[in-house]
Amino acid sequence: MAPTGAASASYDVLLGVGRALFPEIRIGRPGRARSYWVTIAAMRALRARWKVDIEGVEKVSRGAAILIGTHVSAADPLVVVMSTWWRVTAFTKLEWFQGRSALFFRLMGQIPLRRGDQAATDWAIDMASSALEHGGKIGLYPEGTRSPDPTKLHRLHPRVLIPVLRTNPDVPAYAVATAYTHRPLRRTRVQVRISSRLPLDPSTMTSESIITVVREALLGLGGQTYVDVSAREAKENRARSLPE
Repeated sequence: MAPTGAASASYDVLLGVGRALFPEIRIGRPGRARSYWVTIAAMRALRARWKVDIEGVEKVSRGAAILIGTHVSAADPLVVVMSTWWRVTAFTKLEWFQGRSALFFRLMGQIPLRRGDQAATDWAIDMASSALEHGGKIGLYPEGTRSPDPTKLHRLHPRVLIPVLRTNPDVPAYAVATAYTHRPLRRTRVQVRISSRLPLDPSTMTSESIITVVREALLGLGGQTYVDVSAREAKENRARSLPE
């Protein structure tokens, strides 16, 4: 879908706001990176290391969609896009735009997110809405960070999940669960399961009800056990328990 002149102007304004919010880094073109498809094509070489089985692709609407996933590996977004050729834009913590991985995230057009900064969060949500209006898909990982235990689903954060859903109430949302089986001297087996459209009406449902629907869908797909602790807290607890 080619953007209209008005849509392009609006995106340019958003891009300018982002560059002002993050003057210390290069943010690229979130949601509209021209290098996205070339990067995806190059990433397909990873299939030599991963055997990806993906179920439920046919359930996902063409065009704009919100994909809400479990987060057990940094590769979670990659195994979906390299198998489907969807343009998926995800929120990425700002630190990833400041290290050696910065170029990759710019090439993929991901959205930088600075924790504890409401202005940056509002901008990121606006940028996500722009990507959806442009016909792309948004990837959300409401655990906030990778799970320290892939058998567990941790507490889901509403900070980004709820505003994105409420700002785009007519965009279909789906749950995505990813699991990895590492096999010595063989390709890692990756199982991706995608749900049917989630029964959400963000304009009328409470935040708690939305989170309950998402949580139960993720648990049903991934077979994990739910723990009412944030993934970050679980990581900190594990680090404290390790012998010095």
